[in-house]
Amino acid sequence: MNVDLITTRNASRATQGPGSCRVVLSVAGEPEREAIYQLRHEVYARELGQHSTNSTGRLRDALDDGNIYLVAKIAGQIAGFISLTPPGKVGYSIDKYVERGALPFQFDVRLYEIRLLTVVKAHRGRELATLLMYAAFRWVEAHGATRVVAIGRREVVEMYLRSGLEPLGISIRSGSVTYDALQAATAALRERMKGFGGLLERLEGNTAWQLNFSFRKPAACFHGGAFFQAIGAEFDSLERSRDIINADVLDAWFPPSPKVVAALQEYLPWLLRTSPPTGCEGLIETIAQVRGVAPQNLLPGAGSSDLIFRALRHWLTPASHALILDPTYGEYAHVLERVIGCTVDRLTLRRKNQYSVDLERLEAALADRPPGGVGGSAAPGAGTDANLGG
Repeated sequence: MNVDLITTRNASRATQGPGSCRVVLSVAGEPEREAIYQLRHEVYARELGQHSTNSTGRLRDALDDGNIYLVAKIAGQIAGFISLTPPGKVGYSIDKYVERGALPFQFDVRLYEIRLLTVVKAHRGRELATLLMYAAFRWVEAHGATRVVAIGRREVVEMYLRSGLEPLGISIRSGSVTYDALQAATAALRERMKGFGGLLERLEGNTAWQLNFSFRKPAACFHGGAFFQAIGAEFDSLERSRDIINADVLDAWFPPSPKVVAALQEYLPWLLRTSPPTGCEGLIETIAQVRGVAPQNLLPGAGSSDLIFRALRHWLTPASHALILDPTYGEYAHVLERVIGCTVDRLTLRRKNQYSVDLERLEAALADRPPGGVGGSAAPGAGTDANLGG
């Protein structure tokens, strides 16, 4: 059956007032999906005439075998939903109407389709359509998409254009409804979101966000060393360090051992003229003795960033799917997303819970992984996958 992206009348016209019910936004489970199939029949067959009515009172298509529905609920009832089609063997809705060669972008593992944006009649006139569109954008962004394709009903296409989607100059007729094909790079959509600060703040305050990534894109957690911009990169004004509060994320919390400092001071001229051991044998032997571990189980490195770069690039590939905590050390996201290029999901930790890890949410997030595990098929075993997920 031909089912495409659509929004209902006045879906983003006004905000909810102070007395309105809080919107709960989550991924639809099986009970919600069944209710969505019935709502699709009510809206797309009975109301809009895109499809013929049927005796089952349900509308479903082949894409439902692999898609994701995000659902907005008010007072326990579905108020709206949107569908996301990830890259895969099933294809996209737009394939039914347009040859891929006629479209000015590649169909690759970074392309997602947004479709079936729907607000039920009783809840139109709120900002639910805007919230669902934003949630869909955050989903594809968090899952590594570089481009989005969509089909918007012509009567409300301005909403899609305001969100940053661009028309392809292709119109589609399905039943009694006319659509326009649209697309955008996720980077362009992210740039567009910067102008919606007040709107996003209002939506965030009225939404119980139950997705496994944050409402807003996580801020970059800088590696460190930025305080040298104030001290001076030439190291000729190190006395300035006494007047600067260093808030970098990677610096040691505790001073070095006085014995280490004394040894370095005594032998500093010799150390400066001598290359260090290449294998760190003495360090490995000492740590093994003190900690009671086998030397072959130790991998020394020049800080955690060095080890992250060394290990993750051997364990993971661009096809891998990783889950990290948010907030956490920013080097994980940098290496996973920018260096390796794999798909990254985030498990948001909340300040009100002292940033503790909710094990039930973690278990649910780990269960919502594609085949190959959290660490990807290149990881050496399920134990490593589980550790990477934590």
